[in-house]
Amino acid sequence: MNEEPRSLASLALPIGMLLIAMASIQTGASLAKSLFPLVGAQGTTTLRLTFASLLLIVILRPWRARLTAKSLRTVVIYGIALGGMNFFFYMSLRTVPLGIAVALEFTGPLTVALFCSRKAIDFVWIALATLGLLLLIPMGAGSTNIDLVGIGYALGAGVCWGLYIVFGQKAGADNGIQTAALGVLIAALFIAPIGIVHAGTSLLNLALVPTALGVAVLSTALPYSLEMMALTRLPARTFGTLASIEPAFGALSGLIFLHESLTLTQWLAIASIIFASVGATLTTRSRLPTPVPVD
Repeated sequence: MNEEPRSLASLALPIGMLLIAMASIQTGASLAKSLFPLVGAQGTTTLRLTFASLLLIVILRPWRARLTAKSLRTVVIYGIALGGMNFFFYMSLRTVPLGIAVALEFTGPLTVALFCSRKAIDFVWIALATLGLLLLIPMGAGSTNIDLVGIGYALGAGVCWGLYIVFGQKAGADNGIQTAALGVLIAALFIAPIGIVHAGTSLLNLALVPTALGVAVLSTALPYSLEMMALTRLPARTFGTLASIEPAFGALSGLIFLHESLTLTQWLAIASIIFASVGATLTTRSRLPTPVPVD
């Protein structure tokens, strides 16, 4: 008779870990935006990936991975996708509220999930996601003014997130947990030239180190560790369902830390994309795992 309470108690800890991880990621994104006036989104991405790679190298010791020519190619693509995802996401945050940027970015893993299924119910999730996008994209004179270029960057981050999932699965199968450190290191090397060209010697300002390190910890080291622990204790479907509410965390983080108020229509759009993601997760039997992005 006590099995059910024990089961609920055993789920409470990993669910709490995952919720804290999502809150940490979005808080890190809010903190990262404070660096934009100093080094731009390009420089912020460079600092974030550089510090994140150093942290993960120490924690995961990627030199233990045994790379072949084939697995190295997969890791490189995975790292470039990760770098592009971070870069486009931060570029979108210059002109798009955090919650909306996260919702638009979430179309990437949602597309991957739907692509892995051929059920009739998937058309419902596609319709919900499309409705969310239409509500977010400004059309007509009376529409809310959201920068179309910023929307494009957020959708570009979603494309990169989709590639990150596909190649992350392949790279992870070859190299295990070291894949994360290798991927972030490659992402840092890929994005660094862009940040250096844009921000120049401003990146060497030691006053930026505490904030940049805070972004790396909040957006990478802490949530990644919590998510890995949650993954070992939660069914994949439960993990995917809970991860689908991340756009709501983004919207709340933007509201609390950045004072980004959203209209009712924008909240409805975010909710539509969340429901589409939850529905796709619950009704897709066989799908690729959805790693939570390091953004």
